[in-house]
Amino acid sequence: MPLLLLDLDNTLIDRDAAFRGAVTAFLAGHALPPHDVEWVMTLDASGYAPRHEVARALGSRYGVAQGVVRSFLDRGAADRVVLDGPTRTALDRAITGGWTLVIVTNGRTAQQEAKIRNTGLDELTHGWVVSEAVGHKKPAPEIFHAAAATVGSTLDGAWVIGDSPHADIGGAAAIGARSVWVSAGRPWPDAPHRPTRSCSDAASAIESVVRTPM
Repeated sequence: MPLLLLDLDNTLIDRDAAFRGAVTAFLAGHALPPHDVEWVMTLDASGYAPRHEVARALGSRYGVAQGVVRSFLDRGAADRVVLDGPTRTALDRAITGGWTLVIVTNGRTAQQEAKIRNTGLDELTHGWVVSEAVGHKKPAPEIFHAAAATVGSTLDGAWVIGDSPHADIGGAAAIGARSVWVSAGRPWPDAPHRPTRSCSDAASAIESVVRTPM
């Protein structure tokens, strides 16, 4: 069966919305300025900023113990992520259509697997790989090969869906796979590789692949 390789954060789930909720609760719980939400969101850079740097900056600004900060960073977004109905339906249709679904995500294993299980994605996909666990990060080809290996498959005929021009679309180009960029309304940036197509959200991206002849 052909592989559909799916990014997690800000593709299958709205990680930034979940993190914003966690930031709001963190600030309120420590009587910190509520308008600092935007500062923390910018610091976090949609999860791409190194965690130790974010933790250090938060501790320095607010004088909060590092253990408390680390707990917030590790659990806040993971406890709040949700899988929307259209994406759930699209995943079901992909499986019914004969696709093998594997999540390919950068990040820490415990946190990413918590998101997968908390949203029920562990029961809606055939497997997943996390960069920390396999020792390679997107766009490196190795993480995509590891994804294929988890389901005993190859990358022949695979598609990649994700929101990152560098990690997802660049990764697809590195393995010779077709790709769908989840734009969320953004214009395509000046990047060296272009996606096969673009869609505004994950549900539309999955549906577009499912409709493509294998």
